[in-house]
Amino acid sequence: MKTRLFASAILTASLLSLASCNGWLDLNPTDSVSNKTIWAKTESAEYSINYLYTYIWDLNSAPTNLGLTEALTDEMKYTSYNYNAMCYIPSEMAYGGSTLTNTYADAYMGYWGTLYYAIRESNEALSFLHTYGKMSDADKTRLEGEIRFMRAYLYFELIKRYGDVIIYDENLSAISKNKALSTEAEAWNFVQADLEYAAANLPEQAQAKGRINKGMAYALTTRAMLFAQRWNAVIAAADALAELGYGLEANYADAFTKTLAEGNREAILQYAFSLKDGITHSFNFYYTPGGDYALEGQKGGGYGVPTQEMVESYELATGGYPDWSNWHKSTGTSLEPPYALLEPRFQATILYNGSEWKDRTIEPYVDGIDGWATWKTEKEPKGKTVTGYYLRKLVDESYAITTSGSSQPFTFLRYGEVLLNKAEACAMSSDEAGANDALRAIRARVGLPWTDKSGSSLLSAIKAERKVELAFEGLRYWDLRRWKAAAKNWPEGLSGYQQHGLKIEKTETGFTYTYVSVDEKDRNFPEKMYRFPMPESELSSNSLVNQYDEWK
Repeated sequence: MKTRLFASAILTASLLSLASCNGWLDLNPTDSVSNKTIWAKTESAEYSINYLYTYIWDLNSAPTNLGLTEALTDEMKYTSYNYNAMCYIPSEMAYGGSTLTNTYADAYMGYWGTLYYAIRESNEALSFLHTYGKMSDADKTRLEGEIRFMRAYLYFELIKRYGDVIIYDENLSAISKNKALSTEAEAWNFVQADLEYAAANLPEQAQAKGRINKGMAYALTTRAMLFAQRWNAVIAAADALAELGYGLEANYADAFTKTLAEGNREAILQYAFSLKDGITHSFNFYYTPGGDYALEGQKGGGYGVPTQEMVESYELATGGYPDWSNWHKSTGTSLEPPYALLEPRFQATILYNGSEWKDRTIEPYVDGIDGWATWKTEKEPKGKTVTGYYLRKLVDESYAITTSGSSQPFTFLRYGEVLLNKAEACAMSSDEAGANDALRAIRARVGLPWTDKSGSSLLSAIKAERKVELAFEGLRYWDLRRWKAAAKNWPEGLSGYQQHGLKIEKTETGFTYTYVSVDEKDRNFPEKMYRFPMPESELSSNSLVNQYDEWK
């Protein structure tokens, strides 16, 4: 049994303090209201389903046990050299090598047990709804749609990590200690069927009263079926979302800062929080500029910072890429980097030397308010950057560090991603016109020009667009895995390179920028990491499964 508080834009405020219990084996606990009572009426059944919703936040706020997956890519560097999660361990994982044993990979990347626990709860919920539900047929169908959406979400997270998995459904009597793996294709069939049911039977956003709705089912379909390489399903779901009225916000930053309550038409699945109700999170403590804390005589922020590689992924506001060779010199240069010339998504995503922030200027240089720390040498940077940058995207500029907890919303499915999912599906199914149209819409929002592309050039452009449009939204690592590109050398993959930053030193006339590595060795993504290892607990308890070949 577990109790969690959460706030979600898919829930109304009256549900914020819900706590519910569903045991893994204890189907009829004696210390709580019986399942027969809970699932008899719509209101109490909704309360129990709300509990399942919390897994969406769990799987996005902590997608691994070592921190954000961005740190496993060229997007972000965790700054501390201490041997901890959100410190050195993400770098160690990215280096690969002999450390990457079955046990190590499972400990930090594996969610097998957690996901199967949640799947079991979803199957129990569906079984109890069928067995005990006495609400109207319309309500029962809607509630089944919510549960099946959640089960699809959980299985999607499982399949993208492991591929071939064990399929359980709501027939609880069929649960067996020993059960064989289904193929990945069979697993995707299961997910697709749940999402099709949810999309067909859930209400639209306006009628859903803050609960899971039809748009969420279509949006998740575009993501899940992209992994499944079922291009027609991706395109059909994206088109259905357009018909429901979803679209891009005019301002890129509004896509992930504006709440649904404020009229965000791009947000599809969004979690909201409330300081007043004590429903908060800790994202700002880890990722706000360190100077915010230093000015208050405290230590915090700057745990994870953007890299020079990520900065150089952005185009000029007029299109095309600047030449960064002047800033790749180990001897340093006094030339000002072309930050001010870069496109709006860079300005909305990354804080750099001279950025305006909270009525002050960011100072990520040696002895600046935010400060500079040398990777590895300064083991505990305590808010100072090791790359010359801080994260702006997803960080709350209005956040006061004296406040307990953070309350900015987090959007986990938005229409910008849906358009890029459609672009890729169109390109892979020989609809290059559809792919170009989707890319043109994404770029038009930020004023970037577009010339139609085809073939490999089109696919490369889609991948580059995903990197900057969806930066720090938890997708790039999984994209590189599903493209089977991660094991290739950088910049196509995640091997054979080191992350970098710009060490900034103030002079009498300006600044000196020196190109520095923030890694102690080259990064390496071994091919076996395209699938995570099955945990020993499953291998020892289930006689019908064997370790995946990659990990034998």
